[in-house]
Amino acid sequence: MGFWKRILINTVLFIAIAGFFQSSFYVANVWVALIASFVLAILNAAIKPFLMLLSLPITLLTLGLFSIVINGFMLQMTSFVVGKSNFGFSSFGMAIVVSVLLSLANVIVSNFFAKGGRDGE
Repeated sequence: MGFWKRILINTVLFIAIAGFFQSSFYVANVWVALIASFVLAILNAAIKPFLMLLSLPITLLTLGLFSIVINGFMLQMTSFVVGKSNFGFSSFGMAIVVSVLLSLANVIVSNFFAKGGRDGE
């Protein structure tokens, strides 16, 4: 899936997840969600590979589950860069919940686009 398509999908997902968790996850508006999605993509490209390499022993020890914590940390860093008044979480646990939901939704959407959006083909 293309870079801009993933940015737009993450933008929509941020808005949808913020709608479900109104008291725990805050997105000010659509433009902030778009900026946050772009910042998350940049951070994932620049910093996440280094963090994954650094945490490889604990990731192997937990059979890959520690990567969920890294994804939550990446969302917290995105919140810091964008500004907590515009895009923020009530706790680190909420960032982890949002990262899990974001990952699951991205897998579903990616599979939909990989099939070309057609059922049964």
